[in-house]
Amino acid sequence: MRIIDARRSDAQQLAELINLAGEGIPLYLWQGMAPPGQSALSFGTERAARDEGGFSYKNARVCLVEDTLAGMIIAYGQPDPYDLSDLENYPDIVQPLVHLEAKAPGSWYINAVATFSAYRNQGVACRLIEEAEKQAIESGYSHASLIVASENRGARRLYLKLGYEVEASLPVITYPGALHGGDWELMIKQIKRAANR
Repeated sequence: MRIIDARRSDAQQLAELINLAGEGIPLYLWQGMAPPGQSALSFGTERAARDEGGFSYKNARVCLVEDTLAGMIIAYGQPDPYDLSDLENYPDIVQPLVHLEAKAPGSWYINAVATFSAYRNQGVACRLIEEAEKQAIESGYSHASLIVASENRGARRLYLKLGYEVEASLPVITYPGALHGGDWELMIKQIKRAANR
């Protein structure tokens, strides 16, 4: 099991995994953004292959099991302060997520972590999260954050086991293709103690 930076050639698998991590929201949004004749997944693959943007292969790390891509993670530092002035520009279904992100300014944000079904329950997600936390500490962050659907019991159980605690929640706004309902839960973990002053 190896963790490496994602490559442009991983773009389609990254698109599939971000849709899993995003509870079906990415595919739903891509359907509305793709030009006529292009599938939502193809559009998402193009986005993943870009050199810029939050959802770019350059922001992703992947876990290889015997040279097969088993899972991925996208994580980065959140701004502090977190500016919500352009919230109305986000789709309605995304706004609760942005509200929750804003409640963890200056944290290392695990935007997405997902594992293909054939590799679940083999420690892939744990390794990816541990690697993200290590990167966060090396980058000077003391807290990591993530958001999970309350009904995604497997993922939620894993995050609790890894030391993440629920800090805030907002209802999921339902949408076609939603994988889970309930509430979105912001979870935060202290990964490094602040230096004594």
